[in-house]
Amino acid sequence: MVPKGEKHKWFRSMNSSQALAQSVFGNLAIHDSLHILSELQDDEGLDLFGKAQISSENFMMEYKVNYLGEPHSTSLDGYISGDYRIVIECKFIEAEVGTCSRPRLKPTASNYEKERCNGTYSIQRARKERCSLTEIGVLYWRYVPSVFKWKNDSDLNPCPLNKNYQLVRNILAVGVKPDGSVSLNDGHAVLIYDERNPTFQHDGVGLKAYMETKEALQEPTMLRKCSWQRIVKHIRGKDILSWLTENLALKYGL
Repeated sequence: MVPKGEKHKWFRSMNSSQALAQSVFGNLAIHDSLHILSELQDDEGLDLFGKAQISSENFMMEYKVNYLGEPHSTSLDGYISGDYRIVIECKFIEAEVGTCSRPRLKPTASNYEKERCNGTYSIQRARKERCSLTEIGVLYWRYVPSVFKWKNDSDLNPCPLNKNYQLVRNILAVGVKPDGSVSLNDGHAVLIYDERNPTFQHDGVGLKAYMETKEALQEPTMLRKCSWQRIVKHIRGKDILSWLTENLALKYGL
């Protein structure tokens, strides 16, 4: 299910969220059982996958989005295509949901002088744009005000994308269409996490990033979350692929 060349560096690790995602979603897809997830609810009682039509035919892993102006296209952990689209972001032992790389640039990086950011949305160094990524043609901030409550015409400290980068990027991947139009009703992003991971527990940075991003959305239902534990329990309740759930318990304690 993971295209050639798209396996993460730590794919062979026992802690790989990509390997876990392939084990769960990949097996459901191959055994034509993805549809059972259509009845699954998120942590707040909403249908986790909303109006999406889930099937083996429209599910992909490491799907590339190529219309946000990124030098390297956004690769989505999981993607459900169709009239109503779903982006799936999978986490396991990660300590955060994914931050912007520009504040983390080191002086030894070749693009440090031009692209390093101090974590604020403001004009810095010799740039003309408030965002280092906007300066090189990335379109996030063109669409952010249409999807979120954040404005793009004034300084922001801290930059709301700094700690929430990956969630924002995933939401834009479904909120923005390939033709550049924006819709708040044709898709949403799903965050899947391990409920044992401290970062997604009370006051954890992952949970804080999720809540801050959700609260900033024009349409809050565009972001939903669910634990691996809830998903595996749901599969067990359907009494299918017992070998899979047994091995998920042995390997991951799920």
